[in-house]
Amino acid sequence: MSDAAVHLYWLPLGAGGNVVRLNGKIYERLVALAERRAPLDLYHSALVVRLPEGDYAIESTPVPDGDGWRRGVVAGGPVGSRWAGHLRIFRYEVRCWRGGVIPDLAWAVESPVRLSEDEVSARRIIEAAPDMPTPVWGRDDLKAGEMWNSNSIISWLLASAGFDVPAISLPAHGRAPGWDAGLAVARRRGAGSRQ
Repeated sequence: MSDAAVHLYWLPLGAGGNVVRLNGKIYERLVALAERRAPLDLYHSALVVRLPEGDYAIESTPVPDGDGWRRGVVAGGPVGSRWAGHLRIFRYEVRCWRGGVIPDLAWAVESPVRLSEDEVSARRIIEAAPDMPTPVWGRDDLKAGEMWNSNSIISWLLASAGFDVPAISLPAHGRAPGWDAGLAVARRRGAGSRQ
């Protein structure tokens, strides 16, 4: 058995909570209506990267307090608008947390998806995490064609580490808003398949 692995998890948007889930359903119904299609299930992505020295939980979340170092925070940015980002409640953080946890992992659908057992590929993800772009969450400031969010962060990390992101399947009847934005930004920065 390999000491390295990269696992992708698809978490239903708002798993374990009511407000985000309800807002997500309303958002998806409006988008589906505009696009003249049936609503789909929305997903938030996260990674668990296994290395010989331990497992790393990688996820984007709201900022709960000022002790980000305890949660392996490597990046963060404003939510909604740049000026509001001066307040903690309007900020997001990206965790690359050795020994950390992803609270909603029990809700994951069609997961984990094993993307690799190669240690070099797994390390590339960890090394790329501090260099990720941190535009305003929920906006398309990077002109990628859709809003930047947690899915953008995960797809950007995978693409930057050389993974074949377009080959990754979503759960049946599902959609991951922002996924293509991360891929587009990584391509623009010259990320390519190195696996």
